Amino acid sequence: MVFFLVRVLFVKQGEFKSQHIHDSEAMKERGIHCVIDQDREMRSQKTLKIKD
Repeated sequence: MVFFLVRVLFVKQGEFKSQHIHDSEAMKERGIHCVIDQDREMRSQKTLKIKD
């Protein structure tokens, strides 16, 4: 926590980086979305298929 505080206080325009999945470039490249977005996508589909 001390290192985060130092960054915020002493680095010009220091701020905490976002920890959300939708803000991560690596997750975007892998096609991984936030669970809320995934739920919204699933609910928008007309029919859901159940695997046997």
